[in-house]
Formats: sequence, structure tokens, C-alpha cells
Amino acid sequence: MKLWEKNYEVNKEIDRFTVGKDREMDLYLAEYDVLGSMAHITMLESIGLLTADELRQLLAELKEIYAVCKRGDFVIEDGIEDVHSQVELMLTRKLGDIGKKIHSGRSRNDQVLVDLKLFTRQQLQDIVERTVVLFKELIAKSNKYKDVLMPGYTHLQIAMPSSFGLWFGAYAESLADDMLFLQAAYRMTNRNPLGSAAGYGSSFPLRRQMTTELLGFDTMNYNVVYAQMGRGKMERNVAFALASVAGTMAKMAFDACLFNSQNFSFVHLPKECTTGSSIMPHKKNPDVFELIRAKSNKLQSLPQQVMMIMNNLPVGYFRDLQIIKEVFLPAFDELKDCLDMCAYIINKMEVNEHILDNPMYDPMFSVEEVNRLAANGMPFRDAYKKVGLDIEAGTFRANKNIHHTHEGSIGNLCNDKIEELMDTIVSDFHFERTQQAIKKLLS
Repeated sequence: MKLWEKNYEVNKEIDRFTVGKDREMDLYLAEYDVLGSMAHITMLESIGLLTADELRQLLAELKEIYAVCKRGDFVIEDGIEDVHSQVELMLTRKLGDIGKKIHSGRSRNDQVLVDLKLFTRQQLQDIVERTVVLFKELIAKSNKYKDVLMPGYTHLQIAMPSSFGLWFGAYAESLADDMLFLQAAYRMTNRNPLGSAAGYGSSFPLRRQMTTELLGFDTMNYNVVYAQMGRGKMERNVAFALASVAGTMAKMAFDACLFNSQNFSFVHLPKECTTGSSIMPHKKNPDVFELIRAKSNKLQSLPQQVMMIMNNLPVGYFRDLQIIKEVFLPAFDELKDCLDMCAYIINKMEVNEHILDNPMYDPMFSVEEVNRLAANGMPFRDAYKKVGLDIEAGTFRANKNIHHTHEGSIGNLCNDKIEELMDTIVSDFHFERTQQAIKKLLS
């Protein structure tokens, strides 16, 4: 069954090729397709295209289908082209001709647009919530180990004193910046395209503000042509936000793999969080961080994949956009999995509190000595030269009693400010507005 089917059949190979993975991908969208239809038909009744009794029957049946979706039992049957066709078929089986009325004033174009927006909106909320969990684990570790020093590096050479407080806290603050990208993506996503039809509106007197409010959108995509132009653009912008979070995790995973190795031994992973070797009985490999790194790097390619599909398309709908779903929809589950695992393993990670007992790290305190001499009146350049010559002569003695006080330094992490920043950003999403609207729609 195809919504556009007339009195001829499409060649089976053409049908296979053009449908592609749509039926598989549309399972991600099923519950959101139902929500969009519930809002749409409520609006249709308000303009006289459905009777009150027809609306009552349709809403009752759509709520049943929604429950099927939430249980994970929704299927797109063989021979059915997509989720929109399946939902309409299920309605007509139960309600007859009434089920055929739900498509008035809408195209599959704006139907899939609203499905994608509702799906992405929920997925972004899930990503935000998981990012906050990882953030809190990092802040907790930063506070716990704030006084434990570790080497800081530039060019992979021992540079200056750092601390585990700084290391864990740096990634926490990075996630706070990533959250700004997620917030921008959420705001662009949370605009209603329903009513744009195939991109040129409808002669029916549709009430677009009504569906906007019913579905809990902040506003609508006002211009119907732009609403359709947003297909692909939304996915690209969201992909950049996902890539930003993934970039933070990839970098942290690389550090963790390095620091866990015997050559560094800065951190320790419990044996139950590692894997072994089939030939080397001593191995305890940080496979979790290696896979987080690989998956996160893969996710960072998502914006480019979306751009390469949509980049040279003019205004209007094209079937090319179908392919974006194949790379975009599964990306959320992959990122959520990485966030969950990263938070879990950071929680289990232990640190080596005696790294600096090894004299090989003594030279990193050279800057502290230069600063001490400069503070006592010696010109900085002369102090720099003196300490450098002492190091060359082997007479330098490290003073490991350091005292940093400025904001964001070893002695003043400003974790409370970083937490305040994250809390402010997260509170500005106002997830409760959309949740209340959907709850009301389903009630």
C-alpha cells in the first residue's frame, strides 16, 4: 500500500531501491508520527474537516497505536511503504473511511518533518540528561582529587604541574560549552513545520498555531518554503552539536588510554572494567575507552555526511533527503551509549596519588622556581636562564610545595562556577513545556 498509489504497479526493483531502508528507519519515528497525527486531526476538527465524533474515534485509536509503539511492538508490514502508510492502514482497518480523512491538508513531506522534529527534540533531551550525569561524575572526581598533582604536558613533553582536579574539571567545563551547542540545536529543532504540506502550504484554512501549541513547540517555521528547506539543515545543525559532545569524549578517552598505560600509570581501571588478551595473560586493556574514542570520532564525521548529501540541493523536496535518516537517526543511540559508559567508567576510575615521587618529573617545577626568583626581584629573563643552566648542570632541586591562587588554577578550581554555568544552561532548555504539552495531548 502506498499513499500515492493509483491504477498501476511500480517495478519491483525500482520499488526496492526507492524504499531502501525507509521502513527500518521509520520505526524510530513511529510514536512521533502518531503524536503529529493527533495534533493534526484535532486541528482538522476545529476547522470543520472532521466531526467531533470522528475526532473522538480517531484519537482513541491513535492512543492505542501510540501504546503499541511505546511497548516496542509497532511493525511496518510487508508491502507497506512507510510509517505514515502503516498508521493510516491501522486506522482504516478499525474505523473504515474515517481513517482516510487524517491526511487532509498535509503531505508526507511535512509529516516526516514533524516526526523528525519531535524525535530529535526528545533525543536531544536524552543526550542533555546523560551529559549532565557525566558532567557530575567529572566534577565529583575533580573535587575528590583536587590536591593530587600530576604532570602537565605540551608537545607530549613534561611541562608544568597540573592536578587531577584540573584534568577532570577541564572535561567538565568542556561539556558545559558543548551544552550550548545542544541548546542551540534544540531551539532550532523545537519549531513546528506542520502545515507546510509539500512546501507550499494548503488551501485549507489550517490553524498552524494550534498544532504548534498542541505539540509543545516554541514557535513554528513560519515560511512554508523554509519549513521544507529545513529538512537536512536541522539534521546538520544537530549533528554539529552531537559532534561537539563526542569531541570532548574522544579527547578524554585518548588521555585515559594513555594515562592507564604502565608507562604512565596515572590512573587505574578496576579489572572488571578491562578486557584481556588471548595470548598475553598479564593484559588488562582499556577497551571501553578505546571504543568510546572510536565511536566518538565516528560521530564527529556526522555533520560532513549530512552536508555531503544535502549540499547541492536546490529549494524543494528531493528523495536524496531520505538517505540522511540512515546516518542521523541511529547516531543518538550511539552517543547515548558512549555517554552512559563514559560516566560509569569515570566513576570507577582511581588515580595514582604518588606520581611525583618519581624524580623524573622534577624538571616540571622549573617554572615555579623561575617565578620564585622573579618574585624576589630577579629579572624574569635572568631567572629563566639561571634555572635552565641549573637543570643542564644537574644541580636543580625541585620545590614541590606550590601555591596557585588565581581563578581556574590548581589551588582555585572554580568548580562551583562551572557547575553554576552548567545549571544555568540546562535550566534554559525548559523541557517541562514540551513534556506538559505531550502529556496533555495524550490525556
